[in-house]
Amino acid sequence: MTPGNNGASTPEDDDPFGYLYADGQANGAQPPSGGYGYPGSVNRVRSVGERQYGQQAAPTAPTAQYGQAVPQQQGAYGQPNPHYAAPESFPGGAPTVQTQSAPGGGGGRGRGPNTKGLLIGAIAVVAAVVIGISVAMLGGDDDNSAGDDQPTTTPSASQSAESSPSSESSAGSEEELPAIDARALQFAGGATTASDIKGAKAGGGVYVTGFNAVGASVTWTVNGIPESGKYTLYVGYGVPGKDANATLTINGTAQTRPLNMANFAKASEGDYEKGWTSTWSNIQLNEGTNVVKISCEQGNSCEANFDQLWLKRGWK
Repeated sequence: MTPGNNGASTPEDDDPFGYLYADGQANGAQPPSGGYGYPGSVNRVRSVGERQYGQQAAPTAPTAQYGQAVPQQQGAYGQPNPHYAAPESFPGGAPTVQTQSAPGGGGGRGRGPNTKGLLIGAIAVVAAVVIGISVAMLGGDDDNSAGDDQPTTTPSASQSAESSPSSESSAGSEEELPAIDARALQFAGGATTASDIKGAKAGGGVYVTGFNAVGASVTWTVNGIPESGKYTLYVGYGVPGKDANATLTINGTAQTRPLNMANFAKASEGDYEKGWTSTWSNIQLNEGTNVVKISCEQGNSCEANFDQLWLKRGWK
């Protein structure tokens, strides 16, 4: 292809710089006048605002010769530029919308929503949630640590009553347990009943005497024991102003400690009437029927009389 006009059928095939070459000049290429390319070529560049839609085109400003500066259009500040028309100035254009500034605005823009206040509110909500979660976690730790050191359940009133010896004793004192007067006991070894010494608490003032001999005994067959367990045997007796003791046997087994019948009444020696008192011994009984025996054995001091025997639940 040679510079200049090669006979192209469209303006796009023309060489706009053909006038710079010798063969282009030979083909008639000329510097641009009012546009680029050969005379009569299509003007591809238009000034801003030259074409207006729906109106007659404004006259085209003169184009300076190549190499000369095109004078710029100047207008006073605030005056419309003749090369530009706003869209609303055309027929059918969008109407002009004027934005009013907010009251007390002091500027050309209206004041929007108070985003700073909203942001502060959101931060406050998040902070409150975080504090609540922290308090809950700390409270859970305290509860867990307390659970490690303390029992997880509190014993009920019934459990406490069942496990407390004092409660058992109170229940036993209110419960009707077997008791016996001297006349209902079984005698052996010379023991017998009498009523000439005053002060005996058995019915009719009857008591057991003749116990001061080895082999003498009184036996009580106890019926109606509600359950196996610990019981206290009480023995009413009288001594003549001096201590005595005897052997206690429960269900055929002699107790390791003798039944203590000391002169707790502080009676004068020989005064049986002032020597009535009582003693007790902790024993173990079975549910149902049990045999309680008080006897005078070798080594015992058996000068004593008996008037009553009774039981209480639990040990004293």
